[in-house]
Amino acid sequence: MRRLVRSCQIALAGLLAAAPPAGAQSLIRVDRRAHIARADLDYATPAARPEEGMPIGNGRMGSLIWTTPSALKLQINRVDVHAMDSTTFSFPRADSDYGYGCGFVDITVAGAGADVFSGSGFHQHLSLYDGLMTARGDGLVARAFAWPGGDVMAIEVDDRRAQPDAITVDLRMLRYQGQYAPGRTAELARNHSVVFRTAAHTATSTIGVEVGRIMLTQEYREGAFYDSSAVAIAAIGRPARARYLNQTTVQLAASPGRGRFTILIASAASDKPSAGAAAIAIEALKKAEGRTFESLLQETAGWWADFWSKSGVYLHSASGQADFIEANYDYFLYLMGSSSRGAFPPRFGGMLWQTDGDMSRWGSQYWWANTIAYYANLTAANRPEIVDPVFRLYTGMHDAAALAARQQWGSQGIWIPETTFFNGPERLPDAIAAELQDLVLARKPFEQRSPGFDAFAENKNRHNSRWNYRADGTWEQGRYVFASKGTGIFGHTSHILGVAARVGALAWQRYQLTGDTDWFRAQGYPFIRGAVEFYRNFPNLQKDSSGVYHINHTNSGESAWDSRDASYEVSCMHMIFPLAIRASEVLGVDANLQPAWKEVQEHLVPAPARGRCGTGSEIADEPPTGSASSRAASSDDRPYGAFVYNGEGAIEPIGPEADLKRRFLGFTRLGSFIDPQGSGGPQVFRNRLRLREGPGAIDAEHIAGLATGLHTSMLNSHPESLTNEEAMSLFNGWPKDWDAAFVLLARGDFIISAAQKDGRVPLVEIRSRLGGPLLLENPWASGASVYRNGQRREDLSGRTLAIATTKDETVVLVPRGSTPDAVEFDAAETFHRRAARLRP
Repeated sequence: MRRLVRSCQIALAGLLAAAPPAGAQSLIRVDRRAHIARADLDYATPAARPEEGMPIGNGRMGSLIWTTPSALKLQINRVDVHAMDSTTFSFPRADSDYGYGCGFVDITVAGAGADVFSGSGFHQHLSLYDGLMTARGDGLVARAFAWPGGDVMAIEVDDRRAQPDAITVDLRMLRYQGQYAPGRTAELARNHSVVFRTAAHTATSTIGVEVGRIMLTQEYREGAFYDSSAVAIAAIGRPARARYLNQTTVQLAASPGRGRFTILIASAASDKPSAGAAAIAIEALKKAEGRTFESLLQETAGWWADFWSKSGVYLHSASGQADFIEANYDYFLYLMGSSSRGAFPPRFGGMLWQTDGDMSRWGSQYWWANTIAYYANLTAANRPEIVDPVFRLYTGMHDAAALAARQQWGSQGIWIPETTFFNGPERLPDAIAAELQDLVLARKPFEQRSPGFDAFAENKNRHNSRWNYRADGTWEQGRYVFASKGTGIFGHTSHILGVAARVGALAWQRYQLTGDTDWFRAQGYPFIRGAVEFYRNFPNLQKDSSGVYHINHTNSGESAWDSRDASYEVSCMHMIFPLAIRASEVLGVDANLQPAWKEVQEHLVPAPARGRCGTGSEIADEPPTGSASSRAASSDDRPYGAFVYNGEGAIEPIGPEADLKRRFLGFTRLGSFIDPQGSGGPQVFRNRLRLREGPGAIDAEHIAGLATGLHTSMLNSHPESLTNEEAMSLFNGWPKDWDAAFVLLARGDFIISAAQKDGRVPLVEIRSRLGGPLLLENPWASGASVYRNGQRREDLSGRTLAIATTKDETVVLVPRGSTPDAVEFDAAETFHRRAARLRP
């Protein structure tokens, strides 16, 4: 890696900075294409299993792409396909519910002829900078990407073989077991449909053919619930025939020929029978059919170039360890840009990269502890749009969560379960709700529950927080009989109350970073108000004789069941009460509720010490937002990467500050494997996805935590602050022998760029998008000189620098008495060669 630091005119364009307005410059120069390329996936041998494929997606639909010797393989997935909702009675067993998958696609390029994707001529590459996957084989090249402009994947096949084969595209159902449907067998056969029934739930898959196109639709029904998906495929640039291959597969066969043609794969979802997913997918397909592959690719590459321009982190060290971390950080941002721009966030296990059809460990529900692992502090990457699906998910269940607060807990506000279907808790029959309330509040012994209650609950999914007191059971005389976990009504996620508070804190963070008051009023504040009102009215929040509020009969995360003053809940309350007061003041609302909130806040049992809660839970305990304990916590008191798991296969740090580096390098550890039997064992695949949570549930939590830690370490702007009095700080405890640069979003909607080279900070750039004051811990003992519009305007000194800014102004800070010199970072050497020895 060559590192050049040189003087030049300020007017020269920078290009790490995020989309500056006309006339703006940056002094930190990074060739983003070259640096992002260090994180590319590059395979000299085919994927050993589907989970090792290369991911492409447009934020709503996606797939891994893997190869067999004769074919390219995909499973089309969407974030908005839900096979059932919270009203289901058909999937009581753990891991039996499913969703997100739309269909299998097999693009077969070799029939009786020689294999294509094998041997020394094989090469598969994923370019993150433009979202393009290229697979090269013997005489054939395929390129693929997901188009941001529509829910379409484009795959170009360039057949260079002396004797080309016909190329076929098979679109296959995920559920292909034929089941007898009384009175409908002949009809289903005529319609090329297969009905898969699970108790009262039906999944109907139908294949279809029209001129030049093939299609697969799915319809899910149970009671009043309906959802559907569709996949439509066409071939452009070569004659192709569509045909039914069998009852579960439809095929598009392209004539043999040399040269290029394009396969377009469109998808859609709909939760309304009147708005058919098939019609939506066909419209998306038609939109793409009017374009060339190259024009779609150019548009896609432009979208990704804009995505990468919004922020960035550059790291380098002589050992290559810092480079290794940067590449994994960039890869995580690629995954989120590819999977998190839809109506819902991707589910934590599998994301958009499921390859096993419907099989997925931990089912189809959303688990907050895993979801937040992907999104904590991600807004600092200046891409709030990839965090917003979380808020869309939970906003969509707000009314259901408000009803659940009243029905289940006898409280007000909202209760969001730790584990929930996409539509939140269901409305319960009054009698069941009343009995459940008595049970969960420990007013009625579990042993005294009624037969009617058991009859209602016995076919509810046991992963759902409401019914999580049960363990898997056994079949007895044709009935599935569940076992209790041995602690009555309490289970791993049954009595976790703080999810709404955590969502509210994430919303406050977004508001602090972006300054978007309108968004916060409409989308963020309802979680804060709902959470604080839930706690304030919670029947088991009770004052003792000395006037101190205690919370009884809750869990501390997934551990310490049926606790008094569970550390997780006490931490949530110490966070949400002051936050609610401050947020209501900012918005000028709920002044009448503030005295009641303050009364609870002032009399709460003390918060647990940070890092000493001992819950053993994946749900991290945090200090109160804006509290003295959170402001006083040093960087050494907290791990940089949330959700870092210990285990075998870690990279050990090289050079000084080993303990500090281990916090970043620890994300490569494989971690404990929850369900190893029959799964093939824990792995981190070549695509950097991890198999930890079990079959069908590959994840990226290990590198998600890395992103959270890097943002705070590069730039701590305290977005959780209630006072906004904390000064921002740069390179917090950063290793002195690791060079670094960044562009990140800071509290107050400031885009801040800075660099560290040889342990020193040469400059700091501040672009103020809203205007206003900024406090910065002084990175220089000598003080700072402030340049505005290229001219030295003032000098500042002291521990904290107070910098006034105007809207859209760019301010440059340098060591006092020096001039702004451009810092250029060159990525001449590839990451792959440098970091190969670092891989586990």
